[in-house]
Amino acid sequence: MNKNTDVVVIGGGYAGVTAANRLARRDDVSVTLINPRPDFVERIRLHQLVGGSHDAVVDYGKVLAGSIRLVVDSVAAIDAAGRGVALTCGGTVGYDYLIYAVGSGSAEPDVPGAAEFAHPIATLEEARQLRPVVDAAPAAAPVTVVGSGPTGIETAAELAEEGRAVTLVCGQVLGPYLHPRGRRSVARTLAGLGVTVLEGPGARVAAVTRDAVRLDDGRELPSRVTVWATGFGVPDLAARSGLSTDAVGRLRTDETLTSVDDARIVAAGDAAAPADAPFRMSCQAAGQLGSRAARTVLSRIAGEQPAPLTLRFAGQCISLGRRTGIFQFAYLDDRANPFYLGGRPGAKLKEFVCKFTVKQLANEARKSGPRPGRGKAPATAERVA
Repeated sequence: MNKNTDVVVIGGGYAGVTAANRLARRDDVSVTLINPRPDFVERIRLHQLVGGSHDAVVDYGKVLAGSIRLVVDSVAAIDAAGRGVALTCGGTVGYDYLIYAVGSGSAEPDVPGAAEFAHPIATLEEARQLRPVVDAAPAAAPVTVVGSGPTGIETAAELAEEGRAVTLVCGQVLGPYLHPRGRRSVARTLAGLGVTVLEGPGARVAAVTRDAVRLDDGRELPSRVTVWATGFGVPDLAARSGLSTDAVGRLRTDETLTSVDDARIVAAGDAAAPADAPFRMSCQAAGQLGSRAARTVLSRIAGEQPAPLTLRFAGQCISLGRRTGIFQFAYLDDRANPFYLGGRPGAKLKEFVCKFTVKQLANEARKSGPRPGRGKAPATAERVA
């Protein structure tokens, strides 16, 4: 009888869950997923958590195959030579292959006062901490959102729709990814919601204080609540474990998502830097990278050369409150094109994407679920002592 191949997946986000479910289809592969939270986070809904319209979590029992062992813990270090991972709460988990899908979080702010007085929003914990801060602020209190990308735009719109007085500080340009036509549509919608958008020269944040935001050009904006949505950073786990990373800490891989240091380690999601040309951090990329990572592992188990990575993009969808949104269409290489769907249809499409993403994971879980005679129970969380 052939021995099962043990695969450990670090990270239970879009990429990690996709990879784990794909691997769990195989009877000869045992999958362990290690994640610091007992629930799957719908990261594309975190702005709704802050706005109070969604809790942004889904039970892993709905999106993770029943055969997968779920360990609720964080990884302190990867021992590539020993093929094992050390857990933060103690204990180790061995592997034959490792999928590195640790995702991303808030980037460390380099603006004076931002770390002390601004509220990041890139993780579930950060969004949960921000919500009561917003609730405690008087309705007329000024709110400043710093960040020109989807997170900043969506958060500003969500809070403005609640009746908050919101200023969105974009730095150089609103929605850098958007085509100029889509950007103008977003600007009109934000203006209709009462959001003051600051962009162009001088609109970068120079400092943050307890009750104000100061810009490069000397303007000082009163701010009872300052939300920091300027971009993502990745965990330093790979670097701390002696693996090669790029300038921002993503695991360096070849075009098959295999680590340049170790053929037993494969990366997926926001923390992967394939062939030194990482893709835009997004759940759209994460799902495809997770699927490809699983195929790479299966190819290596079979003694075959994995196929090189190919990603195809459709665009970017942004909600602008609960009633309006935009889908910015893109060429397959992720360059925005002139076409977009805005207004109420854009909002419906964004909501469809959010629901479909979870539904797709759930469908994958069912495909990879218990087989006749295997007697597998639904995925349950555990801790390793």
